[in-house]
Amino acid sequence: MLGLKWGEQYPYAFPLWFGPSICILNIHHPDYAKTLLTSTEPKDDFNWGDELYLPGFSDNRLLLIIVCIAYSFFSADMVASLFLCLFQDKWERYANTEETFEVFEHVSLMTLDSILKCAFSCNSNCQTEGGRNAYIKAVYELSYLINFRVRTFPYHSDLIFHLSPHGFRYRRACKVAHSHTDEVIKKRKEALKEETELGRIQTKRYLDFLDILLFARDEKQQGLSDEDLRAEVDTFMFEGHDTTASGLSFILYCLACNPEHQKLCRDEVCQALEGKDTIEWEDLHKIPYTTMCIKESLRLYPPVPGISRQITKPMTFFDGRTLPAGSHVGVSVFATHRNSTVWEDPNAFDPLRFLPENVSKRSPHAYVPFSAGPRFGKT
Repeated sequence: MLGLKWGEQYPYAFPLWFGPSICILNIHHPDYAKTLLTSTEPKDDFNWGDELYLPGFSDNRLLLIIVCIAYSFFSADMVASLFLCLFQDKWERYANTEETFEVFEHVSLMTLDSILKCAFSCNSNCQTEGGRNAYIKAVYELSYLINFRVRTFPYHSDLIFHLSPHGFRYRRACKVAHSHTDEVIKKRKEALKEETELGRIQTKRYLDFLDILLFARDEKQQGLSDEDLRAEVDTFMFEGHDTTASGLSFILYCLACNPEHQKLCRDEVCQALEGKDTIEWEDLHKIPYTTMCIKESLRLYPPVPGISRQITKPMTFFDGRTLPAGSHVGVSVFATHRNSTVWEDPNAFDPLRFLPENVSKRSPHAYVPFSAGPRFGKT
């Protein structure tokens, strides 16, 4: 909230210090954000989450994988719907009591359950295990510790953090997360021992994300190393379930806080279902108001609240101001989405902001809940 207050005083950006040595130019306006987001500058060198997940593929290979992922997800939509039914059954039990519960925990378990089955063909019991799931607990722990380290100046030192109790907790949580990933990969490798070609597998079942990773080859016909393979699976598993769970949880929160909009969404979805149990891909165009509500929730509570880069060459913004090479630059997605010079009454929940005629009046970089540009997703 402090960033929002400073944003009222500084319309485009302001310096944000983390201790006496690390300074980030914090951008919160689409005209400034456009310059950074359309560049190909790398991530900061103090991105302390890299031990959990690392970048790996070239753009061409990644494009191929995205196409295959899309195919596998749509082939597995019935499986995902089963997890949603389990999720719904759990909540129906709460509906008959006055017991409170943590929404995000339940949604996280459901999204992890779904991505494990759809992307990795891995059967999981995490929804029935509840809060006892070791991987989910490790993800919570890592998210907290990475954020805590950024805010604690002495922990900017690798040595001090390594020797601290928090550093010990971080390494322990990393070990749990990596062990979970290693087990998923190990089981798939064992299942594929008799198969040497993707085509042969595809005749038996749909290809999932892990299949593509295991059979991926570069121009020298070299596959991914075990370390790179784990990094890709870590990234997809963590980002794929955690940001989705965050987005879904805040959508539910916004609709709960705005029951008049919730009723409109319910009526629209019921009409689109036309007596069916699940909504399908081709039905999405039938729920425009619900879509606008989802976008408005992502505006107010973006799953990726900020991104950062370290520029390798001088960067000049639209107003002529320039940053030298080596500078750290960040875009506060949260603050950009609530910038009063861009959004009227920015803290209000108003889905009509996303009517086509209203969207056309705004910069495409005014709304970037999952980042944008050449480094899309590299947050």
